[in-house]
Amino acid sequence: MGVVSTESTDWKSDLRKRGYRLTPQRQLVLEAVDTLEHATPDAILVEVRKTASGVNISTVYRTLELLEELGLVSHAHLGHGAPTYHLADRHHHLHLVCRDCGDVIEADVQVAAEFTAKLRATFGFETDMKHFAIFGRCRDCAGRGSAAKGGAAGPAAGPAVDSADEGSITGS
Repeated sequence: MGVVSTESTDWKSDLRKRGYRLTPQRQLVLEAVDTLEHATPDAILVEVRKTASGVNISTVYRTLELLEELGLVSHAHLGHGAPTYHLADRHHHLHLVCRDCGDVIEADVQVAAEFTAKLRATFGFETDMKHFAIFGRCRDCAGRGSAAKGGAAGPAAGPAVDSADEGSITGS
């Protein structure tokens, strides 16, 4: 997916509207997020350092924090460890994370409309689905019947799910 000049122009105008400039560091971080799609700050740093070796991790974190406040990037927790960042699309989506291969599938939040409506009706709880990840097995891994069937999980795996309470919504 690379960066094209219209995206840079949009980033520049988005930042200017909010009183900020598109500094070289901000542009490099935005380009890295765009290229990598769902990436941790460490992966973003590696990508940025391909162009600017002097950039450090604290610069990446500060830049990501500002870009998220400005609505240009968004993060999600796709497992244990650092959050992953992606460009803040004009549409919100869920992250479907395969426990076997680690692939991340973006699904429109409307697929969870019934679920979020039930949470709202039952608990008065308003969900923030753009930070939500659902763990399971992608179509390819499920079709292969891979070894994770017995509960083995890849590096992106989240907490184990206890199916004893299947069908109920409980808090912890």
